Amino acid sequence: GVGMGMTAPVSITAFPAEDGSLQQKVKVSLRIPSQFQANPPHPSDESIKIEERQEMTIYSMQFGGYAKEVDYVNYAAKLESALGSEAAYRKDFYFCNGYDPPMKPYGRRNEVWFVKE
Repeated sequence: GVGMGMTAPVSITAFPAEDGSLQQKVKVSLRIPSQFQANPPHPSDESIKIEERQEMTIYSMQFGGYAKEVDYVNYAAKLESALGSEAAYRKDFYFCNGYDPPMKPYGRRNEVWFVKE
């Protein structure tokens, strides 16, 4: 097989429950590097699927540190509050994104994305 190394962001699709907590259902997505996108390698594990993410416009909030679930939930609430009631975005899911390898102790970048409707 071909190794692609670490890609960024690691994007987790989160599905919020009525109370704002996250359901146990998540989807983890990794970006396929540009040189492999036209003809991506075929996964050897049947549970891994290659999907094309459609173009989208997002609302985003960035934060630092080693992000945990509670951090993503809190920043999603802050983004929701910052957007107010005027912004139209998908409420059934949002993206939790991490850009850094686990060994990077400082200057970490995380983001919460809401998809504009």
